[in-house]
Amino acid sequence: MATQDAPEKIQKSDQEWREQLTPEQYRVARKHGTERAFTSPLNKESRHGTFACVCCGQPLFRSEAKFDSGTGWPSFYQPIEDEAVTDHVDRSLFMRRVETRCARCDAHLGHVFPDGPAPTGLRYCMNGVALQFRPDDQ
Repeated sequence: MATQDAPEKIQKSDQEWREQLTPEQYRVARKHGTERAFTSPLNKESRHGTFACVCCGQPLFRSEAKFDSGTGWPSFYQPIEDEAVTDHVDRSLFMRRVETRCARCDAHLGHVFPDGPAPTGLRYCMNGVALQFRPDDQ
């Protein structure tokens, strides 16, 4: 959902993204891949801080909204701001899901499901490799 508060778009060539990101970050964030469950250190990250887009650095989620979903991916019940992410219908793998992307650079972050905790009832199931963690104490 675009609003007047939406962040300014960042656009780079495929080659620029390849040069900036690791091969795994590129595969997941730019080519809509998925990391293996339980492989991201961010899944167990419990410090206070902000989870930002690995591609453009935009703040996406706060640690206060993080919860252990048991799925093997970092999960959040809401983004830091509604305008930080965008939702897109994903019909890959013969199913209908809602893909979540960074609103600033269109990086693929993961998917959102309607089975999360209160207060939103949502589960933003994110690929840890598409995120970078910034602790509050630094």
